[in-house]
Amino acid sequence: MSIHRILVADDEESIRWVLAKSLGKLGYQVELATSGDQALTLLQEKPFDLAVLDIKMPGLSGLDLLSRIHQERPALPIVVMTAESTMANAVEAMKRGAYDYLTKPFDLEALDAIILRANQATEMEPPSKTEPPPQPLDRTLIGRSRPMQEVYKVLGKVAASDVTVLITGESGTGKELVARAIHGNSARLNKPFLALNCAAIPRELLESELFGFEKGAFTGANERKIGKFEQAHGGSLFLDEIGDMPLELQAKLLRVLQEKEITRTGGVTNISVDVRIIAATNQDLQEQVRAKGFREDLYYRLNVIPISLPALRERAEDIPLLVDFFLRQLQAKQNLAARACSAEALAGLQHYSWPGNVRELENAIQRAALLSPNPQLTLDDFPFLATACGGDQDESLEALIARKLNCSLMQMNVQELDNLYDMVLHQMERPLINIVLDKTRGNQVKAAEILGINRNTLRKKIQTLGIDLKKD
Repeated sequence: MSIHRILVADDEESIRWVLAKSLGKLGYQVELATSGDQALTLLQEKPFDLAVLDIKMPGLSGLDLLSRIHQERPALPIVVMTAESTMANAVEAMKRGAYDYLTKPFDLEALDAIILRANQATEMEPPSKTEPPPQPLDRTLIGRSRPMQEVYKVLGKVAASDVTVLITGESGTGKELVARAIHGNSARLNKPFLALNCAAIPRELLESELFGFEKGAFTGANERKIGKFEQAHGGSLFLDEIGDMPLELQAKLLRVLQEKEITRTGGVTNISVDVRIIAATNQDLQEQVRAKGFREDLYYRLNVIPISLPALRERAEDIPLLVDFFLRQLQAKQNLAARACSAEALAGLQHYSWPGNVRELENAIQRAALLSPNPQLTLDDFPFLATACGGDQDESLEALIARKLNCSLMQMNVQELDNLYDMVLHQMERPLINIVLDKTRGNQVKAAEILGINRNTLRKKIQTLGIDLKKD
């Protein structure tokens, strides 16, 4: 079945007009609704191949309308639009069965691409009507950037199932927060969520942490210990830094994933466990598989649904939101007076590279807010930003240019940007002339010939740049 008839529901006349005109030009038959209730009536009376719904509408909201439609017509692709690009909206929309999610303002080509994908998918089997009841959301994932919107979409699609998820990303990007959000939006919400860092526990203790042990299993085992798998029964187990798990334990984890049962160390009884595994790593597991450091069969068992978290430098537009969140959190927890960041400080924070990602940003905000005597945080409260502008004599030309650009942008110093060309030429001339003079043993005629300038120009540059012609 191809897509021909499209319903657009939005209470903004301009949005309805633009979508009707653009979709009409593409050959689609478009009908318009100004409210959720009107859209529901049209959907019940007429056949549509796709619906585009705004979340906020008078009467029946877009999310409630989405739930109604998905129950009655589960095969109908529904695209949700919203001006509020929060994790809650994106995840809730995908949980309730939305085909895709768009944040206003959006590129009309993006909607066209979604419709084309939906067109190809209409021949696939419709999803099940069974939907878990809406659950409270973990609101500690902050971000409205496009990379984070993609994360929310995947999260919303997979949270309700029991499929294994592998979260990848640099240290400090928030992998455990994603794992908790998956658990918090699943049917296992009221069951345990346990986290275990495979890199933080000595190899010899990791097995007993996971599987437990029987009394007398080894010296010092004076009583039975229940491991994380049994403790998490019915819930979710988050295995952080899975790439650091020893190979012998990888084989046992694979058995749990396949057989859904464990055996305690020193025991002989197989114990059934119902646990959803969510794993995470900051390493390249595919490279580890090639290097024989990680089991290929386990990798494919874990990597059923991959979620890749962006580094903070790849979503700098989210930094003001994160800063505001951390400051409000500090105000509530530490009983601090209200704090805010100046525009210059925010610009500096947005242009810093953040090698430690969100965790580093949170620490920087905490430190500045606790130490600053002023209600408004300025560049002076973030000394590492000034340090980042320091540089050193041995840095490469590329590093120099990048550093000057970053520092000028973070300090809003347009004049320095305007002089960047002259600054780089000046930085390059001195070592170049020094090297040529050294190779020609101070022969200025020969040096000028090699440089492609006349001798008088070379003499002026030697004086201007303060080049010492004395021999050691």
